Amino acid sequence: MDPTSPRVLVIMGVSGSGKTTVGLLLAARHGGRFFDADDFHPPENIAKMSSGIALDDDDRGPWLDRLRTEVIEKAAVGSLTVLACSALKNAYRKRLGLDQPCVSVVFLSGDSATLLARLESRSGHYMKSSLLDSQLGALEVPSQTEALHISIAEQPETIVETIEKHFHIR
Repeated sequence: MDPTSPRVLVIMGVSGSGKTTVGLLLAARHGGRFFDADDFHPPENIAKMSSGIALDDDDRGPWLDRLRTEVIEKAAVGSLTVLACSALKNAYRKRLGLDQPCVSVVFLSGDSATLLARLESRSGHYMKSSLLDSQLGALEVPSQTEALHISIAEQPETIVETIEKHFHIR
């Protein structure tokens, strides 16, 4: 791994932006570890989202803390850890520790029509498409200096290639 590459790469964006698809592809191409933040939600959060109820800051706090301690802080030096996480607000990103030098962030952005179409076409996920508006409303877009911005209009392979080039991941 290139010494200038991030140790932890967080792929962020609202539900339906392709975080998991891109993260899995990137980690697989580089023998890295992949984590989906959705897998770390407590049962209460999953039950709320399954019922179409948006999570609030109190719901997200323990989840964010768990991600920081179990993924970010345990990332191995010299290897790539990829985390797919919505990380919607600046306060969430700070709580996760995304401002550390070993962590880099990619923001996947797209228009609401594309995101909604993606959410409505997937099955087996507890995140209801009706919650997209609440996520878009909560989203605080990171600055260009805080995250690499990439449009979801690109194919996943092209997005991964852009990430690799930008962060010198070989």
